[in-house]
Amino acid sequence: MKKKDLDFFRKYLNDHLEELLKQAGSTVTGMTVPTENFPDPTDRASLEADRNFMLRIRDRESKLISKIKEALDRMESGTFGICEECGEDISIKRLKARPVTAQCIECKTKEEALEKALGL
Repeated sequence: MKKKDLDFFRKYLNDHLEELLKQAGSTVTGMTVPTENFPDPTDRASLEADRNFMLRIRDRESKLISKIKEALDRMESGTFGICEECGEDISIKRLKARPVTAQCIECKTKEEALEKALGL
């Protein structure tokens, strides 16, 4: 992979990581602020549903943070952009679509087909 491409992905991943960490911090702050006491059970249920939805989003973002850190580690070790399954280069087009990927499109497609066949 060209140094220019690697620099682009490093900056993109670091910027994305920083943004996700900021959002996580604001969620924690928002969750610790005391909420109003709602006399109407429907209002309380709505608040709880919103909080649960936000927590599910943050959980997904937490998993993405881990994948970003793994991708940055692969950059440091020199394996970023190389498929973990077959050892071939991952296309720039695929990396732009999913910069945290560790598999080329062919290996990922095979893996997903196997999971579907096994019902996972």
